[in-house]
Amino acid sequence: MTATVPRQLVHRAAVAEVFLTGWSVLDGERTRVLAQWPRAHSLYRPVGGRYDPMLAAETIRQAGVLVAHSVHGVPLGHRFLMWGLHFAVHPENLAVGSRPAELELDVVFTEIRGSGSRLGGRYTVTIRSAGRVVATGGAHFTCTSPAVYRRLREARLAQSATAGVVAGADLPSVPPASVGRDSASDVVLAPGGAPRRWQLRVDTGHPILFDHPDDHVPGMVLLEAARQAAAAVSPPGAAPLPVSMDNTFDRYVEFDTPCWIEAEVPDGRPDSLRIVGRQDGEQVFGCLLTTSPSGA
Repeated sequence: MTATVPRQLVHRAAVAEVFLTGWSVLDGERTRVLAQWPRAHSLYRPVGGRYDPMLAAETIRQAGVLVAHSVHGVPLGHRFLMWGLHFAVHPENLAVGSRPAELELDVVFTEIRGSGSRLGGRYTVTIRSAGRVVATGGAHFTCTSPAVYRRLREARLAQSATAGVVAGADLPSVPPASVGRDSASDVVLAPGGAPRRWQLRVDTGHPILFDHPDDHVPGMVLLEAARQAAAAVSPPGAAPLPVSMDNTFDRYVEFDTPCWIEAEVPDGRPDSLRIVGRQDGEQVFGCLLTTSPSGA
């Protein structure tokens, strides 16, 4: 574990944002992946002395992309359509120690359809540190070639070519402290004019959330919006730890029209929050998030 995997294999531009350090194939479905989490991160900062669970979400995303490229033959440059991503962490095993966390991931691909440029399916990930389970999760995805992706997107992109980013960083942010942030530059929610409702605030210049240019809002931005929504509806100073998230991505979130983030408490689930993203009257994102108020 002396270097990261090539950044192209996890769809990252910045080497500093690559958390994976190696892999070995165990059999046709299982791959062992190694990773490391930094003790401090510019966006995913420790919460109550514990690693930010969003690191688990990003690590699960990277693991699936890596295995798809390196084991299942998806060519570089192909697009991944992520339909869902979920994770759950074990807070008691998330404590930040005196050294970066050295992680071992068991990645299992299931329901595999096609191969190479037409690969699709699901995968699960178990993340361990020193033999203890830190997090579990997985995702559902399909892959497509650049040519097919262009055909899928060309009409919508032509429609929005002159509109620009309507939900950009010039929107006023909610108070950073209310969503667990120190700086407005890291806030992805703007006031929405109603309780438990916000407008997605998109800053395409953000070095982490927009690591590289894209033609739609990345999924990790939506996960961050859900996490910030949970903080916004928590008591002041509670610093809730998101211990599980089950996310669905129903449609691309476009840059040229507002995306509204709404939150509600599901019946009989006082420790949970259901977050929905809507754009042009359609649901584009859904999340069921469970928090631990004390981070315990």
